[in-house]
Amino acid sequence: MPAEIVAPSIDIKRLASFDTCTLSNAIEQLNVRLRNEGFASAGLRCRFPSLPPIVGYAAVGRIRTETPPVDHRCYYDRMDWWEYVNSLPRPRIMVLQDSDHTPGLGAFVGEIHAAIGTALECIGCVTNGAVRDLKAVEAMGFQLISGRISVSHAYAHISEMGEPIEVGGLKISSGDLIAADRHGVLSIPLSVAAQVPDLAAKIRECEKELVDFCRSPKFSIEELADRIRLSNSYCDRPWPQR
Repeated sequence: MPAEIVAPSIDIKRLASFDTCTLSNAIEQLNVRLRNEGFASAGLRCRFPSLPPIVGYAAVGRIRTETPPVDHRCYYDRMDWWEYVNSLPRPRIMVLQDSDHTPGLGAFVGEIHAAIGTALECIGCVTNGAVRDLKAVEAMGFQLISGRISVSHAYAHISEMGEPIEVGGLKISSGDLIAADRHGVLSIPLSVAAQVPDLAAKIRECEKELVDFCRSPKFSIEELADRIRLSNSYCDRPWPQR
């Protein structure tokens, strides 16, 4: 398990005031990674789209649900998991890779895990596996993004924690900063996270001006071309190369 991670000075609340699409636009402008990387691309569904975006540090683990754990421990009887979660910067997001051949037979996270997680300042869970107890978990304001829903835990248990995982095509390491909402899951590079809010605010303002113009009686195709060149000037920057 990795040593305790110290969070850099990042305005998490301000980051969470933007949806993941706007955050993605800002990160693209900073040219710190390829544009086809850094986000989950397949198989995940936001269970509570009415909840606001969440931004937090990833507590990562691998789970299995098809077969019993070798030590026959109950699915929630893993204080080492909770101690690991508690070692990370706040707020935290549980990110779990179901490593079974067919992910999502059973649900690891439901009402109990959400309640314990909330007490440990977790704000949600992202998994390619299954979740359950949707009504109770939504009432807590705890976001769930998952590949499936299951009525049963089956043999859900943690098989590994703290090591890099992959969920929905997105590679995530312990302590990575991630954002999630109805649009999906996005990683925010720590190296530029402090710059993202200001840039996201500028992008959002610029896009609002363009949308307002399109809805106004002053709209014209000629001025549209000028406005698009101004609002999307960042797209003209050279893209990062692998």
